[in-house]
Amino acid sequence: MALIELKNLCKSYQVGEMKLDILKHISLTINDGEFVAIMGPSGSGKSTMMNILGCLDKPSSGKYFLDGIDVGKLDSDELASIRNQKIGFVFQGFNLLSRTSALENVELPMVYAKVPAEERKERAAKALKSVGLGSRMDHQPNQLSGGQQQRVAIARAVVNEAPIIFADEPTGNLDTKMSVEIMELFTKLNRELGRTIILVTHEEDIARYSDRIIKIVDGQIHSDAKVEK
Repeated sequence: MALIELKNLCKSYQVGEMKLDILKHISLTINDGEFVAIMGPSGSGKSTMMNILGCLDKPSSGKYFLDGIDVGKLDSDELASIRNQKIGFVFQGFNLLSRTSALENVELPMVYAKVPAEERKERAAKALKSVGLGSRMDHQPNQLSGGQQQRVAIARAVVNEAPIIFADEPTGNLDTKMSVEIMELFTKLNRELGRTIILVTHEEDIARYSDRIIKIVDGQIHSDAKVEK
């Protein structure tokens, strides 16, 4: 079943008198439960594509359907609602609130969703335990290693039970050992919990944890292939 469908999608920016075409006529389908990596050199358009897929930006033309919904027709409040209910984000820089405990960081999406306080704490604690941080709930980000901070970010991404996780260079600030642990955690979320994972990376070995690699070059799909395990 198509969870994400792009039809002839384009994105451009006007810089002075110059029009910059970032994405050019992208068409693709991502099914529910897939683990997909998007690769491409710097400036290829992969981050712009991630922003559009994550409902953080809109295409200039073409169509984006998310779970059957035409995203281009949604207003800002509706887009925010979709992000909160259907999407979890994991970024290279972790994006955790400083001077705030791991538990409170994971609670944040549920605050926006108006989940009652007691339920928030219970669900946040469960999410942290699921990523191996049950004993670190009261620690602030500066008391955690990079790998532990990324685990908090993953717990925050899954706590609302969003069906899609977007991971933008999630291992970019981690050493090899921690990168492997984080990618194994994404694999578990995909295999055992059925979450759709869309990963942006420039590292081939990280991309190979996915089942399918889409390569973007100069704003166009250069290749789209299954990963041979």
